[in-house]
Amino acid sequence: MQGRRIALALSAGVLASGFVWAAPAQAEPSDDAFLTALTDAGIGTADPANAAALGQQVCPMLAEPGQTAADVAAKIADAGGMSLGPATMFTGIAISLFCPAAVSSITSGQSPIPLGILGF
Repeated sequence: MQGRRIALALSAGVLASGFVWAAPAQAEPSDDAFLTALTDAGIGTADPANAAALGQQVCPMLAEPGQTAADVAAKIADAGGMSLGPATMFTGIAISLFCPAAVSSITSGQSPIPLGILGF
């Protein structure tokens, strides 16, 4: 029993020291590409970290039952404080960079998400 407690305490100490010595977080290459694509599309962003985080939420939103790209764009507009036009472009860019399975399905002629509402 005493040996288990010591082993547990030692494991917790090693784990905690790993958190202390962990390297600082850096932007992922896909985040950088996403932010560049937003800038190229004329979609400005005051906070790049928040924009990247919002972009990464698009795929899980699309995976929710009954969600369409238009629904997600509306949620992005609300969450990002932007009008629907830029939010739709933001959503499309996020899909192209963060949802490779969706893009692969679309290019093979299948739609992994209901796009009919957008006229696709």
